[in-house]
Amino acid sequence: MFDENLFYKRLTELRLAKKVSARDMSLSLGQSENYINGIENKHGFPSMQVFFYICDYFDISPKEFFDTDAHNPSRINELADKMKGLSNEQLDLIEALIKNIK
Repeated sequence: MFDENLFYKRLTELRLAKKVSARDMSLSLGQSENYINGIENKHGFPSMQVFFYICDYFDISPKEFFDTDAHNPSRINELADKMKGLSNEQLDLIEALIKNIK
């Protein structure tokens, strides 16, 4: 079942992780300056088309938008891209580091 509060919370979380104001995000999406603020304050939802623009803005998929275990999916995607050319040994080191951090 769809949790409306999760949507509002996730939008705010992703925006803050990107370190952008609600006003700047609204204008970047081609909306009025209070558009994102209105959504975050539970005054409605974006259209499906604008939701896809929001996902593009964060450089994430709609699935990643709703994956609340990933606090900064855009950053995770950036790091994954940087790891593409690494050897197995280098990836093993990164995996060990992640295990130690967790």
